[in-house]
Formats: sequence, C-alpha cells, structure tokens
Amino acid sequence: MTDYTKSEWNGFSRLDFKFMGRNAVVVVPEKKDVKGRWLLKTEYFGAFPNFEIEMLKRGWHLAYVANSTRWHKPEDDDVKAEFCDFVSENFELNKKCLPVGMSCGGMHAVYFAAKYPSYVSALYLDAPVLNLLSCPLGMGDGGDDMAEEFFRDTGLTVSYMLNYRNHPIDNVQRLIENRIPILLICGGADTTVPYCENGAVLAEKYRAANGDITEIIKPECGHHPHGLDDPAPIIEFSIAKTENI
Repeated sequence: MTDYTKSEWNGFSRLDFKFMGRNAVVVVPEKKDVKGRWLLKTEYFGAFPNFEIEMLKRGWHLAYVANSTRWHKPEDDDVKAEFCDFVSENFELNKKCLPVGMSCGGMHAVYFAAKYPSYVSALYLDAPVLNLLSCPLGMGDGGDDMAEEFFRDTGLTVSYMLNYRNHPIDNVQRLIENRIPILLICGGADTTVPYCENGAVLAEKYRAANGDITEIIKPECGHHPHGLDDPAPIIEFSIAKTENI
C-alpha cells in the first residue's frame, strides 16, 4: 500500500510518495476528466505551471516522478513506464499520458516517447534539449557552462560524445513512425538551447515526413520563460490531440 503525504498545490490536492525509491507526485483535480487524461511533467515539477493548472481545472491529473539526473539515463524511461502503469491503475486514468517537457524535460519526453510510444498520446515540448552537442556541451551556439555537470552525472566523456548517435533528435523517427503529435514552443532568442540547433531540426524532420507538428516561436524570447502568457493554444492542442485516446 502506498503511503501518500497530502498537501495543497495551487488549490488542488497534492499527493507526495516514493515510487521505486524516487520522489513522485500526483496532483488531483476536483472532478476527473471523463477520458481519464493526465499530464506527466518530465522534469522541473512546479516550474512555469500555468498550463498545468488550467488542465487541472479541466479535470486532468498531473503527475511527476524524479529522474536520476536532469541529463537523462536510460533507466529513467523504464521507471516512467512503470510509473504510467501505477498512475493509470491506482487513479483509474488512461494508460496514455501527455508528457510536458520543458528544457531538459523535453529530452526526457522524447527519449521516453521513442522507447515507450504506447504510453504517449501527444507531446508538449518547450525549448527542448534535443542536441547534446549544442546543450549542454556548447559546441555550437548553445550551452551554459553545464558540460561539467553533464559529464559528472552521466559518466560520459567528450571523446565518446563526438561520435554519439543517440541524441534526442536521433530518436525522432520513432515518434514519426508512431504518429505522435507534437506541440513545439521555442524562444527565437534562446542562447541556452538555440532553436536552430534543437527545435528547428525536430520541426524540419516532422514536416519532411508529413508528421503532426504545431510550432509556436516567440521571436524575442530567450530560454525563459517557458510556456505562453495565455496558455489557450497549448490547451487547445492537448484536448484536440487526445480526443480519441
């Protein structure tokens, strides 16, 4: 039996607990969506939450399970799959979630969706890290003095990364093959995760394959803030793309 610590999060009931030894959270709406739809925040729980709050108002649940590192390890994907089973069974929700991936969370969302597409209805990616040579390694226009943290947390090396072929962007074909719709929001002035080296590559691959992608570029915006002042386009995408799950 799971031991929940109950509190309040932006006016909603929050349940904190341990899942496979990791910190986990489920935020419960007042009245559950009839389709049992839910969001999986893939990193930075609580950051830029206006969209998530609006979806809770509409009956969607919000969930999160901690990663081993924000820079991703393969086992993080496996834990998320187990977590999806747990959340869907214990809260009587749909098996499929809609991952919300902001920055490094975008990396986690893409890796997870590529490995476990049956758990994903659609993806909301916001300034996602998709090319590790760009960010955190700063070999192009990106990066923000994060390479040391990346190498420490992943155990990888510079020489290994020069021939690396498993960047998030290398997994996009799996998303296309499984017809996973994507909403991509990026800042045109982002110098931490440059659009031209990350989001633009994803959008190009999706468009070339006639994939389902909706793109919103904020021309003067840097890496922050994530989301939109008016989250209506994100809400509309999420509802429309999950209507038939």
